[in-house]
Amino acid sequence: MIRYYKKSSNQPYLELQRAEKGCWINIYPPFDNEEVRKVSEELDIPIEFFVDALDVDERSRYEQDDGVQFIVLNVPIKNQINTNEAQYQTIPLGIVENDDYILTITAAENPIIDSLLSPAMKSLDTTDHSRFVLFMLEKTVYFFLQYLKNINVQRMLYEKELRNSSRNEELFKMMDIQKSLVYFVTNLRDNELMFLRMQRTDFLNIRKREDCNDFFEDIIIDISQAQEMARIYTDILNATLDTFASIISNNLNTVMKRLTSITIILMVPTLVSSFFGMNVPLRVPFTTFEVNASHGNAFIIIIVFSAILTACLFLFFRRNKLF
Repeated sequence: MIRYYKKSSNQPYLELQRAEKGCWINIYPPFDNEEVRKVSEELDIPIEFFVDALDVDERSRYEQDDGVQFIVLNVPIKNQINTNEAQYQTIPLGIVENDDYILTITAAENPIIDSLLSPAMKSLDTTDHSRFVLFMLEKTVYFFLQYLKNINVQRMLYEKELRNSSRNEELFKMMDIQKSLVYFVTNLRDNELMFLRMQRTDFLNIRKREDCNDFFEDIIIDISQAQEMARIYTDILNATLDTFASIISNNLNTVMKRLTSITIILMVPTLVSSFFGMNVPLRVPFTTFEVNASHGNAFIIIIVFSAILTACLFLFFRRNKLF
């Protein structure tokens, strides 16, 4: 789906039928390779730029070729397709800019493009390419921060559930959060390095524009904050998982110790019954009673003797905190 938009500050979006000078061209799913190839030929944009922007493993970077500027920006999205993967992922967002047009292309729907199309973006101007790109950078950092806060809230909820349960389901949820944080930490670092290089080389041609320079500096400060938040949340999550792993291991040891103690205690009556079950006279220890098959109270004597030994063994384990 290829859409053409034109907008001036404080004016609503005007959707066009074809590309015009100063418009924003947005290539949004669903689309096919033939549509992308036609746009590349019509606007004289290298097809490699489109291919790189649709590569999910492409890193954040920028370059310039024959007057065409190209930026690959990794943006956060919610995973609404594969429930077995991370709750949040990152995908590349390609930004292509020349003297006449600014074009965006991405392989999946994302909140950055959706927010730019919102009527709330009143100050957006499609003819001011530098500021338009800055708005995309700012929205990318904004959604990174929002999703990081959501991840931290979910982590605290799952941690409360784990305190009262040791099911695998909660651990799998924590693992999904951990995957999301790995995506965020890696791509926030790449985005921040790219922002710093763009600022140093004045890639956006804003050095003489004080308002844009201040805006870009604020974006760099925010992305540094987001990166620090991602690192902190990752460290907390790793420490939490390590702690619960130790708790689970300790609980397992406690259960095994109790089962072993119960096995030893239950072995005593079995052993006594085996001895007195032999068809020979046996004297009860510390008494003058002889018990054999013909004795009238043989069964009661064996039961009482087994119970006394079991109780003594139980008290011994109890006193030594083995039970």
